Amino acid sequence: MRDEPSYTPPQDLADFLARGPPPVYIGFGSIVIDDPTALTNIIKESCRAAGARVIISRGWSKLGGNDPSTDSVFYLGDCPHEWLFKRVAAVVHHGGAGTTACGLVNGRPTTIVPFFGDQPFWGSVVASNGAGPPPIAYKSISVEKLSSAIKFCLSPEAQAAANRIASQMRQERGVETAVNSFHRHLPIANLTCELIPHNAAKWQYVGKSKKGDKGQIRISNAALKVLLDAKKAKLSDFEPLRPKEYLVENERWDPLTAGASSVLGTMTDFTSALGGAFIDPFKDVKRVRPDGTRRSAGTATAVASGKALQGMTTAVVKGSLVDVPLALAEGLRNTPRLYGEKVQDHGPVTDWKSGGTVAAKNFGVGFYEGVTDIVTKPMKGAKEEGALGFFKGVGKGSLNMVAKPGSAMFGLLAYPAQGVYKSVKSMKTNKARELVAAGRVESLSDGQAGSMQPDAGQVVRRFQKLTA
Repeated sequence: MRDEPSYTPPQDLADFLARGPPPVYIGFGSIVIDDPTALTNIIKESCRAAGARVIISRGWSKLGGNDPSTDSVFYLGDCPHEWLFKRVAAVVHHGGAGTTACGLVNGRPTTIVPFFGDQPFWGSVVASNGAGPPPIAYKSISVEKLSSAIKFCLSPEAQAAANRIASQMRQERGVETAVNSFHRHLPIANLTCELIPHNAAKWQYVGKSKKGDKGQIRISNAALKVLLDAKKAKLSDFEPLRPKEYLVENERWDPLTAGASSVLGTMTDFTSALGGAFIDPFKDVKRVRPDGTRRSAGTATAVASGKALQGMTTAVVKGSLVDVPLALAEGLRNTPRLYGEKVQDHGPVTDWKSGGTVAAKNFGVGFYEGVTDIVTKPMKGAKEEGALGFFKGVGKGSLNMVAKPGSAMFGLLAYPAQGVYKSVKSMKTNKARELVAAGRVESLSDGQAGSMQPDAGQVVRRFQKLTA
């Protein structure tokens, strides 16, 4: 929470606060309200019925319009909540997380009028702890509901509950707790060196063991330096460690939306590349090169045309060989999910090898299940739901007989093509990986491998044991 700022209130606000008992604060910040005049009238009538003075924050909706303040109603412009909430009896607002926390940490009973997002949640949290009434949906707000809520907030019970929450919040250390939680949930076992305990792993050994199989040993900078100095391994046997990799793929629901979206994506890429042939020359002619010269219009047009042709060709080839077949394969594969079936995960496609593996697996499973489901689904349905289940099973089996072999057929082209595309793409990104690896290697020669010198003999023995 933010500390109370150094703030000097305008004289009229200071006079209003000093003139009577602490007022109720009501404000909705940046929320834009359709009829601010009607809401202002509800607020004033509610506070009059509850016997409370009120500070109304005009906010973005300009509550109160140009009405002047009175002895019981003060219209407020900008004012820090951290300062103001210490000087009011209760608060009524939209339920933003920050405003809610500010009110509660100052021990103020709270009424929340939620509009969207997490605001209803915070209203429920406040109410369940007794520091305020149940949230009042903005569309159902009325003088009766709001006045009743204000009376509840002014009760000794609500004040006691708010003070209890404030005491708990002051004892908490949210940032410290969040940091500790972050460290507590780190998979330390996957991040530390296997040769020098408590050292952070930066590399992964991908060379072969004496048995001929590939090992995957986590290595720190200090351990790697020892192994290289002792000539027990080559740098080519290691690669930068990536403890967790995330594959971001489009999730397809069915063949219709999948095919349509992939075709639309291909058309968008083609159109964008085509537009570059007309737009890029103008940009290129205006661009000043490092030597202070500009390209001629003819040169700029030729370069832009070449890029456009390349982009259009790429869009057509990638769309026809990768995107559209892949979308159809995935859409057909996921079709059974539409009627409640689980779809087996075929594993990630990261290169041409995994693409071929996934294609073969999907082909075998797709045709096998497509043929057998027409028998097994009705039998299973009849066993679970009788005649109705039997006919449901016939429907599912019939759809699967089309969807699963269809996915298998499209997948024979789509998954290997996707793998080849990713292999080619990774060749372009290898430069960045090489720069990262080069930087880590340079840190070894710069003496940054570790502040404490490890036991070289022990490191070598552990490495030899793991690669034996």
